[in-house]
Amino acid sequence: MKKIILFLSFIFLFSCSNSGKNTNIVKVGYIGESDRVIWEEVMSQVSNENIQIELISFADYLLPNQALNDGEIDLNNFQHYAFFNNEVETKGYKLTAIADTCLAAMNIYSQNITNINEIKEGDKIAIPNDPSNGGRALKVLESAGLIKLKDKSIANPELIDISENPLNIEIVEVDAGSIYSLLPDVACAVINCNFALNFGLNPDEDSIFKDNPSNYADKNYINIIAARTEDKDNEIYKKIVKAYQSEEVKNIYNKDFKGAYIAVW
Repeated sequence: MKKIILFLSFIFLFSCSNSGKNTNIVKVGYIGESDRVIWEEVMSQVSNENIQIELISFADYLLPNQALNDGEIDLNNFQHYAFFNNEVETKGYKLTAIADTCLAAMNIYSQNITNINEIKEGDKIAIPNDPSNGGRALKVLESAGLIKLKDKSIANPELIDISENPLNIEIVEVDAGSIYSLLPDVACAVINCNFALNFGLNPDEDSIFKDNPSNYADKNYINIIAARTEDKDNEIYKKIVKAYQSEEVKNIYNKDFKGAYIAVW
């Protein structure tokens, strides 16, 4: 009888000691349901670290940084440095990038040619018409050897910043979401990876010129994980970053995103 009582006491003490472990809940903001598959892998990896990630989806790009700054979420992952730095500067957010994740590739696609070298005198090329994506598209065209820009340090160059256009290419500026519909009528187009995937393009196989982190002199277009500045050294967040920057996530990039995301770690 004494042995039974001692055994039951042990079980009780063991269960109490385990129930005393606090689960660390970390709220992560993101945009675009396609990225959920990435975070599900991260969630799986950190679950044995007593960390529970709660995903918070946002529909508006202006909301995740505000929510992070206001303490409604703990981390976010949806933006590149150029967007992030502008938000911090203009809105006074106390936020810090704690990890680099990927370059969301902005490739060149065509329905009329199969090689960038087939571009001819006077051909038309479509690019996005908003300052951020349009400026980046011009840098992609420069990397492809089609134009030269006056100053590589300009964050968002415009058409007036083109210093050399040896083939007299006509650059057509249109809404980023409408570029795919123009492919039959232009030699090629620079298309954001999210629209490329939405339109059924395979960034790895269908592009005639691939974007690459080495195409840029800075990290402006590298995507990040951000935290409040006061929490930038949080050990729990470091474990989440380690899980994100893993071979398993690289494999998801390649399999699920077809080369649209290029890991930079």
